[in-house]
Amino acid sequence: MKNIPNTLTIFRIFLAILVMAVILYADMQSPYIRFLACGMFFVASMTDFLDGFIARRYALQSRFGEVFDPLADKMLVLGAFIALIVVKIANPWAVFLIFSREFFITGLRVVVANSGVSIAANMMGKIKSVAQYWAIGCLIANVLPNFWNQFFLWFAVALTIISGFDYVRKYLKSF
Repeated sequence: MKNIPNTLTIFRIFLAILVMAVILYADMQSPYIRFLACGMFFVASMTDFLDGFIARRYALQSRFGEVFDPLADKMLVLGAFIALIVVKIANPWAVFLIFSREFFITGLRVVVANSGVSIAANMMGKIKSVAQYWAIGCLIANVLPNFWNQFFLWFAVALTIISGFDYVRKYLKSF
């Protein structure tokens, strides 16, 4: 039981690589391949929820999980978005804005951690993650009209930026 959250995190990293490979190298015109990629992405995104839930519920938090859980999340999201740009499904500007926020907040967390202050993930960050997962799933599956796929992508961008401002606000309040 003790290693289940960390095992799920490692599994998410493996799935992130696999999802990216399927999107890049399989025929994304095939509904079966899209279903496969979407299913793998869904399973990977569920491990994000499960590892945190199990770690908190059974007091199994670890330094490994604290570092690698957010890294695995970013590998999954950024890998899927990069692949979706390459196959011309995702808007590069939307993905750039998401990447920029992710790198900025990661840098901010390093600065904050070095000063002895901790800014933990909050509900807005979790909502942002769900919106990103939803947008990626919609783009991979491509079962909605393109307008809705793009709407969900830009909605995820908006929530990503808003949650970034929320982290900056908390950082400024901590001093």
